[in-house]
Amino acid sequence: MMNFLARLSRFRRSEWEMLASGLIALGVVMLMQPLSLTLFTLSFPVTLIGTVMFIVVSHFPE
Repeated sequence: MMNFLARLSRFRRSEWEMLASGLIALGVVMLMQPLSLTLFTLSFPVTLIGTVMFIVVSHFPE
């Protein structure tokens, strides 16, 4: 358990926030595109994962 917590402490906020923001933006683009119903259907889960990831990552150390 201590090894797992030590690995978690190495995460830094900036890279993970950028990835989470990219997922949110990708989900919004998928939502607004008119070509594929599959992309439209998957847009909500992608945006939700990005949002939850951003909330979790915002608690990581800088």
